[in-house]
Amino acid sequence: MDAVSVPDVPDVSARWYLEVVEQAAASAGYAQSFAAFATEAALGCFAVLFAVVWWRARHGSREAQHRAYLAPVVTVLAYLVSEGVKVAWREDRPCRALGEVTTIVPCPEVGDWSFPSNHATIAGAAAVAVLWSSRALGASAVAAALLTGASRVFVGVHYPHDVVAGLLLGSAVAALLPVLARLTIGLAPPGSGVHVGHTATGPANPPPEEPEQSLPC
Repeated sequence: MDAVSVPDVPDVSARWYLEVVEQAAASAGYAQSFAAFATEAALGCFAVLFAVVWWRARHGSREAQHRAYLAPVVTVLAYLVSEGVKVAWREDRPCRALGEVTTIVPCPEVGDWSFPSNHATIAGAAAVAVLWSSRALGASAVAAALLTGASRVFVGVHYPHDVVAGLLLGSAVAALLPVLARLTIGLAPPGSGVHVGHTATGPANPPPEEPEQSLPC
């Protein structure tokens, strides 16, 4: 029980972490290899979802287009907020704080703080951003976000409460997406050429030219 007593870390979170990494260490080699790959590759899934959302919104309303444009923006914003919290909170990684722990991936270097999880923050923000544009795609994104967060504990680099905090932080930042979309619509008036599938080079159907009049001899 002494091994799970870490300052500023809930005992239940440390205990769950130890239980999960113990099961992870006892899992089959292929499962460990897949977890090590998936915990990083999962973020690429959100990039694909952003592309699909953008493609579907290109002929939609202005608000739908702006939401699609801003989905990756709010995700990056959530990541930056997460980095700020990490520096302020300075919680050491569980793979160091809890002593000798066998993890699937190497423990991050000293100074790469644990709370909140950046991966979970990005995943939470991306899921909510996609959800603002599509319920169907959003449901897939939410499932991917939960799996991403769980994988960070499974590979041994985060406490469960790091992941929960990251998911909540990312979701909170992405909740501002509709407000930001309306603001950017106001900053980009019609005819400014910022709409997908439209240009500002001139009217789509210019008026036909009048036939030339021949002068009398």
